Amino acid sequence: MKRHLTILSAAAAVVIALTVSGCGGPSVAGTGAPGANEVKELRYQGWANTVTLPELAEDLGYLGDVKLNWVGNTISGPQDIQSAATGQTDFGGAFAGAVVKLIEAGAPVKAVINYYGEDSKTFNGYYVKEDSPIRTARDFIGKKIAVNTLGAHSEAVINTYLRKNGLSADEIKQVQLVVVPPNDTEEAIRRGQVDAGSLGSILQDKAIANGGLRSVFSDFDLFGSFAGGPYVLREDFIAKNPNTTRTFTTAVAKAIEWERTTPRKEVIARFTKILKERGRNENPAALQYWKSVGVPSKGEIKDEDFTRWNEYLKSVGIIKSDLDPKKLYTNEFNGLISK
Repeated sequence: MKRHLTILSAAAAVVIALTVSGCGGPSVAGTGAPGANEVKELRYQGWANTVTLPELAEDLGYLGDVKLNWVGNTISGPQDIQSAATGQTDFGGAFAGAVVKLIEAGAPVKAVINYYGEDSKTFNGYYVKEDSPIRTARDFIGKKIAVNTLGAHSEAVINTYLRKNGLSADEIKQVQLVVVPPNDTEEAIRRGQVDAGSLGSILQDKAIANGGLRSVFSDFDLFGSFAGGPYVLREDFIAKNPNTTRTFTTAVAKAIEWERTTPRKEVIARFTKILKERGRNENPAALQYWKSVGVPSKGEIKDEDFTRWNEYLKSVGIIKSDLDPKKLYTNEFNGLISK
């Protein structure tokens, strides 16, 4: 779900970031020279019933002497990165557009590695009933599309799809996005409460198995394989903890490549073991639907991971001119790609 959820208000993000940043509690290193007395414990938020890349990296031994400290589960990607921006955690991940919004609001964070993406096996489709008259972008005018929330991945994809297929800004405004809990989206489509809906992962597989729905388009159709969002760290944390930052970022990159090159059954078995051993009273059933890591090679961040959303971000007022992506990210700490 992390890719779909929206960020808190920009104004709130600025106030909180400027007020709390630098007051990160026990995991903040001293103010000495970079690399001295570096943090060796990273506070983070997880996702229920899911094994994140950092959690996998730790289990595989890639983090070395750096340990993870789980402080609870997040409710959204943007909430996750805001927690990192305000020093409540040390890293967080979200949709690239949410990262842009947070940074534009003044939060002192930087993206260091991509952690989710779409490919031919792992993607979000936009589904209608089999007998629906909706077959093209123009058919969505005046219709309702169910999304997990407003202002994030699904909205950005739908906006881009409609614009690329010739709809004007006024016509796009006539396509109504309706917030529906993901678990209820399939039934909302079948009952006619909405005309279409975004489905991914296990919910997509379940809906397809039940029959009677078809996909009009998907984000993979629109972009091919692409990175959806990065992990971010505070800039002051990076400056004080460059070696720990490199260890973390490189470990995540190694975990991405482990998922990419390990047989699917072994990946699922490892996830299941991690879930059961950590004792959070979770259900491993959904892990059986895992198909691919989705993230492009080694988690490398590229300009287009952000500029892809230029027009969408302008249309909703997050930016006024084209992005300068170089200020948003760095690959310096990814040991699998940096020199």
